[in-house]
Amino acid sequence: MLKLYYAPGACSTASHIGLEESGAKYESQALSFASNEQKTPEYLRINPRGRVPALVIDEGTIVENTAILDYVAARYAPALMPSDPVQRARAISLMAWFSNNVHPAFTHISRPERFTDDPSIFDKLREKGRANFWAALQEIDGLIGSKPWVLGDQFSVVDGYALVFYGWGKRINLPVEELKNYTAWKDRMLARPAVRRVLEREKNVLVAA
Repeated sequence: MLKLYYAPGACSTASHIGLEESGAKYESQALSFASNEQKTPEYLRINPRGRVPALVIDEGTIVENTAILDYVAARYAPALMPSDPVQRARAISLMAWFSNNVHPAFTHISRPERFTDDPSIFDKLREKGRANFWAALQEIDGLIGSKPWVLGDQFSVVDGYALVFYGWGKRINLPVEELKNYTAWKDRMLARPAVRRVLEREKNVLVAA
């Protein structure tokens, strides 16, 4: 049995959606960041980095969304990743960009203490992070364009990952509704039963009353 460790509203929502869409049987356990549950000795034995997501499989533990999503698609639902090598490379490239550029931009807003020990420049880091994160959301809006899904006609694990950032933009009151392509795509995402189940389970801002 697979077991996913996640934090509601964190980037782990991407892996949570990927698993739900795959149809694989899995257990899930939410961790409370507010209570520092990701730093408990029990969880650090699962993921010594103290981060989410972490997917426990028979062979051990897989961490990082890009790796988890690629594994889930390969093992349980090949249709969730392109079969064409070039398109698959583009999918992995996008998820790598999400991980090493888009996510860190948001982290400058939410956790500036990770980047400096000087509280006097926290506001500057937040300001720059907000500008960089908004620029990334605009880029995603352009990447979607008139396509039904991020990669084109085929829904993929990349879509679940991209939804994380729309929700984060809404959470910090960025004008995400101005991004017409991204917003129309978000509505298509919310119409998917698996996506809806995950967001409701996590009490995500995108489905909050």
